[in-house]
Amino acid sequence: MSASITPATRADIPALLRLVNAAYRGDAARAGWTHEADLIEGEQRTDTTELAEKISHPGAVILKYTDASAGLQACVYLEKRAADLYLGMLSVDPRLQGSGIGKRLLEAAEVHARRIGCNAVLMSVISVRTELIDWYNRQGYVPTGDTEPFPEEERFGRPRQPLEFVWLRKELQ
Repeated sequence: MSASITPATRADIPALLRLVNAAYRGDAARAGWTHEADLIEGEQRTDTTELAEKISHPGAVILKYTDASAGLQACVYLEKRAADLYLGMLSVDPRLQGSGIGKRLLEAAEVHARRIGCNAVLMSVISVRTELIDWYNRQGYVPTGDTEPFPEEERFGRPRQPLEFVWLRKELQ
């Protein structure tokens, strides 16, 4: 398998949209080991407007994991915030979850963080996604104790139960 991790461009938005929405929501997401399909109504995790904003945001990048023969398989959003790197929207094709692609992309994010002078990587995860939080814990991410309410913006789905985010952080060596 010949894979590469490179920055996404505006030309990648249609493929990114399909990937992210399939990884997080709806029946397609259920093929993977972790998803939000049972927590949030709807099929949409993001849209073309949000992806375009993220790609063009100063100090931010979407890294894409692409296989030469299979195309886009994963992506992650990274944004420099002072001395930290915010990591969000880590998405792996549900059929490929558990194959190590997410871990490779997470490692690439940490390399990127060090390269741009960040001391830590931080992220928010829906608190009831314990299997995902456990996975991040095994990768060295620990809860900060901070929480944040789930947004009430229905554009990206309606929670089926009260939800909140927990913040995780990993100090970089």
